Amino acid sequence: MSASRLVATKLSQLRSLCTAAAAEAAAAVAEVTSEPRKPMQLFQKLAALGATGGSISSTLNEHIMEGNEVNKNDLLRIVHGLLKNRRPDYALQVMEWMENRKMNFSSANNAFCLDLISKVKGVAEAENYFQNLPASAKTKFTYTALLCCYCNNGMEEKALSLFKEMEELNLAHSTLHYNNLMVLYLIVGKLEKIPSLVEEMKQRNISLNTFSYKLWMQSYARQGDTEGVERVYHETLENNGALCDWTVCSNLVAHYIKAGLDEKARSALKKLESVMDSSNREAFHYLMTMYTNLSNATEVYRLWHSLKTAFQITTHTSYRMMLSCLRRLKDLEGMKRVFDEWESKCTLYDHRLVRTVIYAYLEHDRLEEAEDLFKEASKKVSKPFLKGMELFIIYFLKRGQVDRCVEFLEAAVAISKNETWIPHLSTIAGFLTHFDGNGDVETAHKLFSLLKEVDNLKATAYHLLLKAYAAAGKTDPGLLGMLEEDGVKINDELEELLQEVCPLQQSSN
Repeated sequence: MSASRLVATKLSQLRSLCTAAAAEAAAAVAEVTSEPRKPMQLFQKLAALGATGGSISSTLNEHIMEGNEVNKNDLLRIVHGLLKNRRPDYALQVMEWMENRKMNFSSANNAFCLDLISKVKGVAEAENYFQNLPASAKTKFTYTALLCCYCNNGMEEKALSLFKEMEELNLAHSTLHYNNLMVLYLIVGKLEKIPSLVEEMKQRNISLNTFSYKLWMQSYARQGDTEGVERVYHETLENNGALCDWTVCSNLVAHYIKAGLDEKARSALKKLESVMDSSNREAFHYLMTMYTNLSNATEVYRLWHSLKTAFQITTHTSYRMMLSCLRRLKDLEGMKRVFDEWESKCTLYDHRLVRTVIYAYLEHDRLEEAEDLFKEASKKVSKPFLKGMELFIIYFLKRGQVDRCVEFLEAAVAISKNETWIPHLSTIAGFLTHFDGNGDVETAHKLFSLLKEVDNLKATAYHLLLKAYAAAGKTDPGLLGMLEEDGVKINDELEELLQEVCPLQQSSN
């Protein structure tokens, strides 16, 4: 595995852990209400603001001025709906509007708001929010939310200091607090500290939950300690079999596969299937992914048919998962059959599925089929198919077919004047990777002139141009002035390249 791929994999794993820790914290501070009513009309207005324009506060004010009533529980449901729609910024603005209207917040509401602030505005703003809370609101909920914030961001010194303060206040006595510390040590790489945390939990009669066991297993898995992983797994079985659900088994399977213990992985997968809830789609998806990792197409197809039997409706997510598995198995004919099946039934055309198939075709240089699918999909998707264009841009760039690359890039840039274009990280990486050690300044200028027109890509445009200049051994003192004029923030990588390409300007600063 390449170094960049390894880093990406580790970051993905850490993000999953942070997400899980945050979810656990949110569950701990959530307030349950029995009222089933949800103001859908207001929610839809707020969720659509990205397309329609306007602000959260003005929309809520207008809703009130029109004679509508809205209460705290309605708004909290709207907040959770916005989070499900991946709009934490909107969710936070609703919470801030509620606070400005002097709605009565419990400390659990304050904790939830603090968590949102850390995600949207950063840790410093979350700290300020906590410090400005009245003493009555600084409870186990708000302390826990701040601890979670520190741990998820790998801020060891602040996390441990806060934990000590919580202990002195008799607020650090739950499984959740120790789970957060385990996440912290996984993030900062102090894996050896996790078993001692578990021992401390046992001494204090703090019970481990499923997430605790998974984190504990991860501490051994990261060190390649198979015996340690198995020991924790068996303890889970012996001490509380109810906690040994399919997600715990999945940790065991993932470790076996990474360690190359395929036979043990297959045995663990059978165990996982026997304990999983057959109404859990995610479990099916995980099993299909693991069998794909083992290159076992037969089991992938068996589970695919079992999934479709278990559920009346096969979701877009399930189709996308199956297509992804078949792409990795290089089963293009199977992909086409599954895609055609989805397309014949779908009521909403999901560009992500199309993108998966196009990507597979391009991986195997089946360009004609990829272009035909792109043309057909472009007629059916609700918005311009920019994500599809990205695949062709990078495909042609990798093969040195600059004219074709520019053809798709010009179209994407033209469309981006009316549609916000936020390219996939892999697309940006593709642009930059092309110029690693490549002094093709002419091509760099062609791409630069186009990418610079897209607000989200200005930094990328300068980055690739500077890379090309550096690789060619060329200098251009004027580039620094252009970069500053365009308001591009200079990070460490750009700074280093500028020192090579604009030496005179750098020395004068």
